Amino acid sequence: MRRLRKVAIFDIDGTIFRSSLLIELVDALIQEGVLKGNVRKQYARAYARWADRKDSYEKYLDAVIDAFEANLKGVRYKDFLRVAKKVVAFHENRVYRYTRDLVRQLKKKRYYLLAISGSPKAIVQEFCKKLGFNKVYGRIYELDRRERFTGRITYRELIGDKAKILNRAVDKENLSLKYSIGVGDTESDIGFLKMVDRPICFNPNKNLLRIAQRRHWTVVIERKDVIYKL
Repeated sequence: MRRLRKVAIFDIDGTIFRSSLLIELVDALIQEGVLKGNVRKQYARAYARWADRKDSYEKYLDAVIDAFEANLKGVRYKDFLRVAKKVVAFHENRVYRYTRDLVRQLKKKRYYLLAISGSPKAIVQEFCKKLGFNKVYGRIYELDRRERFTGRITYRELIGDKAKILNRAVDKENLSLKYSIGVGDTESDIGFLKMVDRPICFNPNKNLLRIAQRRHWTVVIERKDVIYKL
């Protein structure tokens, strides 16, 4: 029998990447004329309320997702991918030091590196390539015969359940949860953080922090040039 490999699972947006791949992608698609300029108006209020600290970042992100998905139908995949590669080339080094170094350490220890993101899989895959991830999960948007987006999401139920994704990867890739590590930053990551031996809550939002403190999970904060544990 093949020896089971240790696994480390990472959320990407806000955990390794110091922003959201989807937000940067939508902004670039608008700038490149792939999406219409008025798409930005659909999430402008949510952005302003977050920037003024009157509402949450999650609500701003949800508004960007809604605007993106409402305007994706008919976009050519080759235009989407061209812009996605530009975004990654520009932002590839805008990562947190703690998680970047942790990925490198685990890679040397021959961990199987698994990335999960709510951003489109194509851009997540491109971003994670340089970091050396073995497997990437992201949102998959359906294409028609002309290689244009239909506006529909495939495997929606799977990508919305990160615990289910981890279970799937463990079964398919011959992995072990013994000595496993998970890194997340919001309550959407709780599913896989409960499963791993070493859960790390990195720059967590309030909801995740509350749960981490109750469960005695490791909490790591990176602010400017300081990294510390709570």
